[in-house]
Amino acid sequence: MEIKDLYREIVNEHNLHPAHKRDLPGATIVLNGVNPSCGDDIYLQMKVEDGVITDAAFNGSGCAISQASADMMIDLIIGKSTQEAMRYAAQFMGMIKGTASKEEIEELEEAAALEDISHMPARVKCATLAWRTMKEEIEELQKRGASSGDVGAAGADTCGVCETKMP
Repeated sequence: MEIKDLYREIVNEHNLHPAHKRDLPGATIVLNGVNPSCGDDIYLQMKVEDGVITDAAFNGSGCAISQASADMMIDLIIGKSTQEAMRYAAQFMGMIKGTASKEEIEELEEAAALEDISHMPARVKCATLAWRTMKEEIEELQKRGASSGDVGAAGADTCGVCETKMP
């Protein structure tokens, strides 16, 4: 099996059988990420305790690339500190831009299967949606000086997916 076929298989598996596409009751962070150019729409939900992402999930709809990327990202960040998650996000963006080192790409584990997306400009926003959404949410937590806490989708009283009450 060629490496490109293996990568396609990894992306397909995460799209067709995502381990993290579900509601996350008690999420401390919920943010809606939207890609208006193609209609991808996800709700990224995370539990952050003492600066560590203890659980995460997503819901929403979108193309195979956006859904698989969200699932792979969550695989990578559960159990990691928010700082590590931010580092992974920077490495993923570097991979997409073609500036990441081989070692940085290897650290992304299965998410490295999306490396060729850099050659498909119309799909870049799809692949980066979950990563941008996670980065934005962690930055919001950092602005508030919190290592955990309730942060909701902008302007929402409850998450439109899991009905989690927002502050």
